[in-house]
Amino acid sequence: MFTKSEILETVKMIDSQNLDVRTITLALSLFDCVDSDAAKTADKVYEKIVRRAEKLVSTGEEISAKYGVPIVNKRVSVTPVSLIGAASGGYKQIALAMDRAAKTVGVDFIGGYTALVHKGMTGYERAFLDSIPEAIASTDKVCCSVNVASTKAGINMDAVAQMGEKIIELSRITPESIGCAKVVVFANAVEDNPFMAGAFNGIGEGDAVINVGVSGPGVVKSAVAAYPDASVTEIAEVIKKTAFKITRLGQLVAREASEMLGASFGIVDLSLAPTPKVGDSVAHILEEMGLQQVGAAGTTACLAILNDAVKKGGVMASSSVGGLSGAFIPVSEDAGMIDAVRAGSLSVEKLEAMTAVCSVGLDMIAVPGDTPASTVSAMIADECAIGVINNKTTAVRVIPAYGKKVGDEVSFGGLLGTAPVMRVSPLSAEKFISRGGRMPSPIHSNRN
Repeated sequence: MFTKSEILETVKMIDSQNLDVRTITLALSLFDCVDSDAAKTADKVYEKIVRRAEKLVSTGEEISAKYGVPIVNKRVSVTPVSLIGAASGGYKQIALAMDRAAKTVGVDFIGGYTALVHKGMTGYERAFLDSIPEAIASTDKVCCSVNVASTKAGINMDAVAQMGEKIIELSRITPESIGCAKVVVFANAVEDNPFMAGAFNGIGEGDAVINVGVSGPGVVKSAVAAYPDASVTEIAEVIKKTAFKITRLGQLVAREASEMLGASFGIVDLSLAPTPKVGDSVAHILEEMGLQQVGAAGTTACLAILNDAVKKGGVMASSSVGGLSGAFIPVSEDAGMIDAVRAGSLSVEKLEAMTAVCSVGLDMIAVPGDTPASTVSAMIADECAIGVINNKTTAVRVIPAYGKKVGDEVSFGGLLGTAPVMRVSPLSAEKFISRGGRMPSPIHSNRN
């Protein structure tokens, strides 16, 4: 139970520090929708999503009104579609059915147009990867993720090469290359992530599961600002205690939503997921810790402190913390990151270093439209190497902004924000990417 003082403190967080539940995500299994007929599979997919998610939006609104907690997004994720469509090959039909269902029930996005190809690819999975540009370009709400690496398996370089090509293709057939904002490539993808574009219902999950993502960069910044002369040790403790309070709120919402929707309670993901809104920036937390601007020496160390303290606070508050809990550093969705790129303080290379200690990877980064597919693939390979060697989740959501050059900007609107086009190295990695094969798993993966 919450004490009176905790309730008042939470009200203050909501009113003046941008605390919110970023998403309630209903994860659904679609294994019972498989059919050898593509049209029948698509019909079953549509019917199940609409039947199980028809009250998701109204439930979120009811909980928000009951507790006075903003719930920004209501979303659905599903079993990896590469598996569901294997028998029929009707991947685009399934994507269109998902999109129609998402619009019918009124959710923001639907995730799970997904393939898990971290060790190898079957013929149907290759066909699935080929379907991605057309499927994403033909839909409004469908999000795609592909897991191309894991610590146990290594890196599937053939899949890495193919995804670089598909991302370039997609960038050229969607306005402002926005389709690329709905595609993420993972190493060590988690099965219970509620955030888009990477959410899917893992094959080890149940039939219907509620996963909730809570975000509070503004709350953490305010907490750090209250201790301008504190030591690093004390700052870590302040962040940990703040994360504890935020996570408890998320667990309350998650349990309520799961009971109301007749679904299992999955996890609470405490991720400091920023938005372009003033006061909702991870970069500004790092600057409050003592950096002149993100990108300065010390940025990676500050982010490591932040990410670790957030995870520790979340685990103290709930035994069901999961997803990608920690700190996200998407450029286009973080006002402080955008300012740092515009000022020349933050480069792709520094962002890559930061991804070694945060909860995701090179996220929502715009690069010049003439960037070669092999360079995009090489960026994916670099991030996968960080994830595989460090046994953590990393990802790449990069937007080759068609027709744009370094210094230009591309605007996506809403939570996706505005991305300054960043410089990438002009040096070629084409020979390396064209080698294909599989990067072996690291020695420390052999733990059995």
